[in-house]
Amino acid sequence: MGPDQQRLTPDERSNLVAFIDGELGEAETQAISTKLAHSVTARRELDALKRSWELLDHLPKPVASEALATRTLTTVRSLVSKDERLFEGANAFIRRALRVAAWSTVLVVAFAVGLILTRWAWPNPTDRLARRLSIAEHVDEYQTVGSFELLELLEKSPSF
Repeated sequence: MGPDQQRLTPDERSNLVAFIDGELGEAETQAISTKLAHSVTARRELDALKRSWELLDHLPKPVASEALATRTLTTVRSLVSKDERLFEGANAFIRRALRVAAWSTVLVVAFAVGLILTRWAWPNPTDRLARRLSIAEHVDEYQTVGSFELLELLEKSPSF
């Protein structure tokens, strides 16, 4: 078989429609163009394909029924509504989570402020006792004295 009788390979034949439409890459387009330039058989295959496509244009075109169009639109709307419901559900969850986080933050801050105020304003009996340790050490002696009159007399006496 001479170079003018060379046939297209199965890969080149499957790419002929893309070649006609100009959708092939540069290397593939160049390979098919070279084969078509040198081979009469390859050009005949290309012409037969072009005529077949032209004949397809003469066939009656099917028209979709109204029921098909209605079903298709209903299906698309249901898919969109599912997406919208999912989106709305996600938004509601996020809003609820943010609300819970905000209230949790408020409660933690309120607890911290309450704790600080309680520590600052509430008297600690241990601190008071530590400040008056000398009184606490001699409390038994003070109880035996009984009143301030004896202490005042002792204070006025010259021996003390």
